[in-house]
Amino acid sequence: MKHGKKYAEVAKLVDRATFYEPADAISLVKKTAVAKFDETIEVHIRTGCDGRHAEQQIRGAVVLPNGTGKDVKVLVFAKGDKLNEAEAAGADYVGGEELIPKIQNEGWLDFDVVVATPDMMGVVGRLGKVLGPKGLMPNPKAGTVTMDVTKAIADIKAGKIEYRLDKTNIVHVPVGKASFTEEALQENFNALMDAIVKAKPSALKGQYLRSITLTSTMGPGVKVSVAKF
Repeated sequence: MKHGKKYAEVAKLVDRATFYEPADAISLVKKTAVAKFDETIEVHIRTGCDGRHAEQQIRGAVVLPNGTGKDVKVLVFAKGDKLNEAEAAGADYVGGEELIPKIQNEGWLDFDVVVATPDMMGVVGRLGKVLGPKGLMPNPKAGTVTMDVTKAIADIKAGKIEYRLDKTNIVHVPVGKASFTEEALQENFNALMDAIVKAKPSALKGQYLRSITLTSTMGPGVKVSVAKF
């Protein structure tokens, strides 16, 4: 992949052979985020898990203390009183069965997170082929299948993010924006790492965290020392 002049300049700041302490890595990533927009800061964690085995799967959610810096749109599938409750709690879209054709046939995907009450999962299940590959399928482990829609919406709007292994056993998650202070990014990073460390599958033998890389949307990757985790 060919990078521009700007990238080449900031890439010189990063020593690819060094594993930085988290605070130093965050400071560097902020310095290398020089795009004209507010870049997202992401963490990429390579694990020793084998996601093909259910007992080695990692999946959950964590509320970042300082949010993600992104305005998250929430769609809630519910019925009865729960429809009104979801609207009152600030859901961007609320509905039931009538939303299925809109998503299935019209390709409507103008939302970032889907929450569903358990009694709606039969309906939502029909959207598995559309929502599944995009990581939008509600899941009890992530707190997005629940009767407490008010709490679910509040957590998501406050900066709750989901983490899960991809096909290559790596977890990719945003921890904020380049405009965040180093302290805010550090707090978010710590909250994420605490959750990831706690999520270690008991069935796993060998090293759990193989590598951690911090990067901004357009910037170079900065390796983080895994020693303290």
